[in-house]
Amino acid sequence: MLLKITFTQQRRVRLAQGLWLMSWLAVMSGAFIFCLGVYLKTELLRRAEVMDNTEIHVVPNILMMVGLVSIGTNWVATRVCQDSLDASRFPRWKLLLMAWFTVAVLLCCLLLAVVVLSYALQGRLEESLKVGLRNGIRFYKDTDVPGRCFQKETIDRLQMEFRCCGNNNFKDWFEVQWVSNRYLDFTSKDVKDRIRSNVDGRYLLDGVPFSCCNPASPRPCLQYHLTDNSAHYSYDYQAEELNLYSRGCRQALTDYYMEMMNSTGPGVLSVILIQMSVLVSLRYLQTAVEGATALEDPEGESVGYLLEKGVKETFEDVKANVLNILKFAQVDPSAAEGSPGAEDAEKPADNTTEKAASPTPSPAS
Repeated sequence: MLLKITFTQQRRVRLAQGLWLMSWLAVMSGAFIFCLGVYLKTELLRRAEVMDNTEIHVVPNILMMVGLVSIGTNWVATRVCQDSLDASRFPRWKLLLMAWFTVAVLLCCLLLAVVVLSYALQGRLEESLKVGLRNGIRFYKDTDVPGRCFQKETIDRLQMEFRCCGNNNFKDWFEVQWVSNRYLDFTSKDVKDRIRSNVDGRYLLDGVPFSCCNPASPRPCLQYHLTDNSAHYSYDYQAEELNLYSRGCRQALTDYYMEMMNSTGPGVLSVILIQMSVLVSLRYLQTAVEGATALEDPEGESVGYLLEKGVKETFEDVKANVLNILKFAQVDPSAAEGSPGAEDAEKPADNTTEKAASPTPSPAS
């Protein structure tokens, strides 16, 4: 037996009581994990318009699923703790507990996967934001196009909330036409010259939307002619710190989401420790109660343990049981197809035997 401990009746009662409290703590931890997943999912959905894909959603999806399953699993553990004090009621949990341990181990593995994915998906999140923001800036002017009419409001609110400008920086706005044609005066010489000077016939500006302006700047916002030093008094495009947000929105959003997901790491690890404590304690309680029942002395001493055999032997037993289950689950097609033919072959043989056995009637004399 691996890590065996001797339990008296009093120690079994204390273990059951402590495990009951710990199981309810695990239930609340499951609720916390679920709420954490809902919050993260909501925040991701709020910015879905500036994301190219939803791969990062796997993290909150796993959190919500694990949270719900954890609530139900640990609630079952509280019932087991109550019935462990009654020798007539505890045996009914014997088969269910094997499934319970499997689910509990799977929950811990999924929570560890969440912690790993929170760090591993940072590159995919950045790429998704890069493409999504690029499309959002490109469709900024399409306020009269169905499906894109709210894109301008989304980008403006995003830049003001996260104090950012453009995808990488404010210069991204120089490369797109962000003013709709419906608001351009095509009789103006300046408008005509700008459109003719562009190969694609776009109206490009060395300017940015108002939402890029930093209200903390002492100078009034400069939105247009940002690269023209003569357009503004006492202004140097190369040397002066512009009164615009210097950070790009992709970096701002990546930092925001990664900080959020990284902050969930300690919480998730704490939940894993609680779940593992419940799993180990319940295993000791199960084996200790079953040992006392086997000795037909519910109030006597018994031995509790984690594994009845060594780790290697236990793994081999589990492997053999799984293979046996799979073996019995298989259907032999040749046997299934051959059985009707065999029955048909037996019927003529039986008829022949009956005819041979029946007496031949004697001729009438």
